[in-house]
Amino acid sequence: MTDRSVKAEADAVSFGARLVGSAGFTSLFREGMGLVEETAAYLDGDGRTESRKLGRPESIAYATESMRLTTRLMQIASWLLVQRAVNEGEMSFDQARDEKQKVRLTPIASTLAPDIFTRLPDRLRDLVERTGRLQERVQILDSQLDGKATPEQMVGNPLEGQMELLRQAFGAGR
Repeated sequence: MTDRSVKAEADAVSFGARLVGSAGFTSLFREGMGLVEETAAYLDGDGRTESRKLGRPESIAYATESMRLTTRLMQIASWLLVQRAVNEGEMSFDQARDEKQKVRLTPIASTLAPDIFTRLPDRLRDLVERTGRLQERVQILDSQLDGKATPEQMVGNPLEGQMELLRQAFGAGR
């Protein structure tokens, strides 16, 4: 490894560490935990009522998306709680790294055809989309903390998610 790459890696880690220790992280934490609460309340309340009104294909899609949504939120909440524990001195960076091995921040993309997804209740679709955006932000921060990427490297094509949906809809490979 060159001196330049070592410095770049150290900068990425320090940028991520600074960000996790900032007011920005506090805001991200509140947003994530708020989404967990909002989703739980929706799925146990209005979502249950709305799902009963759906046709068979939409009902199956609703169940599938709600499971993906719940899984994604559990991963995000676990990550946020570990980072908060580090910030508050309850856990070391090494302990946090070990904990992160137990719960991966894996992308959980929808496999639904776009026409089925659009027939799901608006509120569920909104929660899925908001949680997906939050997960992307958390994954970027996580990569920066691990020193795997700098902010500049994480900036990708903003349309990639939509392009992937089209690939899935038309069965095209990468």
